[in-house]
Amino acid sequence: MTHGAGAPPTVNRRSEERSRPAGPSTAARDARPLAVLAVVFTLAQLVLIRPTLGLGWDEIVYTSQVTTHHPAAFFSAPRSRGVSLLVAPVASWSDSTVLLRIYLALLSGLGLYLALRVWRGLFPTRVLVVAGAFFASLWVTLFYGPQAMPNYWVAVGALITVGAFLRHREDPSSTGMLWAVVAGAALMAWMRPTDAVYVTIPLLVLAAVWRGPRLLAAVVGGLLAGGVPWVIEAYASYGGLSERLAEASRIQGGLGLHMAVDDQLRSLGGRALCRPCTGEMPHPVITLWWFVLPVLAVLGLVVAVRAGRALRTAVPLACAATAALPYLFTIAYAAPRFLQPAYALLAIPVADALWHLVTAPRGRWRTVLRTVVAVGLAGHLAVQVTVAVHTANRSAASREDWARTAEGLHRLGVTPPCLITGHESIPIGYYTGCSSGATAGNNENMTADDIRRTAGRVPVAEITRVGSRPNAYARTWPVHRVEDYDIRLAPAPDTARE
Repeated sequence: MTHGAGAPPTVNRRSEERSRPAGPSTAARDARPLAVLAVVFTLAQLVLIRPTLGLGWDEIVYTSQVTTHHPAAFFSAPRSRGVSLLVAPVASWSDSTVLLRIYLALLSGLGLYLALRVWRGLFPTRVLVVAGAFFASLWVTLFYGPQAMPNYWVAVGALITVGAFLRHREDPSSTGMLWAVVAGAALMAWMRPTDAVYVTIPLLVLAAVWRGPRLLAAVVGGLLAGGVPWVIEAYASYGGLSERLAEASRIQGGLGLHMAVDDQLRSLGGRALCRPCTGEMPHPVITLWWFVLPVLAVLGLVVAVRAGRALRTAVPLACAATAALPYLFTIAYAAPRFLQPAYALLAIPVADALWHLVTAPRGRWRTVLRTVVAVGLAGHLAVQVTVAVHTANRSAASREDWARTAEGLHRLGVTPPCLITGHESIPIGYYTGCSSGATAGNNENMTADDIRRTAGRVPVAEITRVGSRPNAYARTWPVHRVEDYDIRLAPAPDTARE
């Protein structure tokens, strides 16, 4: 196995030997740049996204499952409990969003460091640093790193699983790498079981072709360790695994053959959820990196093939492709976070290609290519930071709107224990300290009779946009204007009992 492209075999072997840790001091020296990168990534999240950013809709669903300060929101079929367990060490005893953000930022930096460390010995440290910097600097990584969301952690698990898989393949005596495969696969399945399956398809195929029972058992064991709780919950709460998968498909608009590539492009401008995904495409400057990414990944594969180390590059590329496949071609909407595992895996061959561009050519071409790469990376970083800040500001505004609406509800006498129904009932209910309910849609969890009975015990409010038609059970309730909403309050419990 070699690292240099086009270099004599002896030089390549020596280069590879230098990339492998030779002892404790060498290992510490090689790991130091990765640690610095992780620290910079953590600080960048805290500075650009800010710990004061309120919780978003999905974060509320995950966090409310383990906090004692708010009622648990409805937990729909596609979701998994991994994020709830991830935030439990903080959310279970504190309702401080700032503390939760700092905790998640620190944890995401540690996760990136550990994931990249797994790849030491497969690629030189300089390649891993650039790969980590590329992935960490994407606006979607900066924005979601400190958030209670699953996709970043699927990406970390994917890097750990694929890197450890390749490390054990090259050194079958490395039992520790087998356990890393288990841990990485379990982390992915813990967060999003279906994503974990898609990421590991190439690994399962290779393990079977190579007749590697230990690798196969490690991947399957990790998937089971992380995914079995989701399956158990499917039988306990949804009537079975097939029923839960069917319900998850319905909630996601019906999985099938859908072209979502253009939807993903539209989301690159900072749209957290593009559903329905309409409107103009972002400026080409914002989407350019998305088209350059596969070109550099292919170049990385070419470099690897010429250097006689194709497997190290081809496997993460294959796993990135299977990870992206369902979100590009099977759903009718988009969210940029869905592709985080693919971006993380593509970052390795992309970084290898970039190093090749700045080191392989000689003479005037080397200067030209170095200039092009430097300018391109600087422009890319500027775009990503700009979109990250814009997205954080826009998200903060919407969450502040929920908080102001909650304050208005409190002034109207809607205080815990209480129930919020109607438009955006989950986030507004959380900020108000109330339970949330819906009689239809993806978050249906009660009937109109349930709501009427609840109104006889606690304050109940129906929320609609100004001028919109309320649900039938709330049409006779008194209307109040709060922010951009019509708030219909159920008759007070004492009145309802008369």
